Amino acid sequence: MAESIESSRAPEPVGAFPHAKCVGNLLFLSGIGPRVRGSREIPGVTLDGSGNIASYDIETQCRAVFENVRLVLEDAGAGWNDIVDVTVFLTNMRKDFPIYNRLYAEYFAGEGKPNPTRTTVEVTALPTPIAIELKVIAAIG
Repeated sequence: MAESIESSRAPEPVGAFPHAKCVGNLLFLSGIGPRVRGSREIPGVTLDGSGNIASYDIETQCRAVFENVRLVLEDAGAGWNDIVDVTVFLTNMRKDFPIYNRLYAEYFAGEGKPNPTRTTVEVTALPTPIAIELKVIAAIG
């Protein structure tokens, strides 16, 4: 039986889905972006008067999305080192991949870090005006 997980600290989902589902010892996180809970704020994003992205800082967004993933993991009873697989969606692979890849290594690779499998893909857009979203699977228990 799958158990739905709702985090009280991570940004609210932008649709009718939970932050995560736990099935056996696997935890499946829904796509998580760099938004801020309880607000329309997106760290590292400047919007124009029409709500379109005027500019963005991918480093700030990466750090915010990694933090939001950590919050959901913790609220589900898991931790950063329980991550086994990450799917990353970027809206501008050519421009953002080098910065994202450096930050990813800082958070995920090296001694004492989870070093999960990873897939990174470019998409034309995400549901909110963000440049990165993560889909994570963790093994717990």
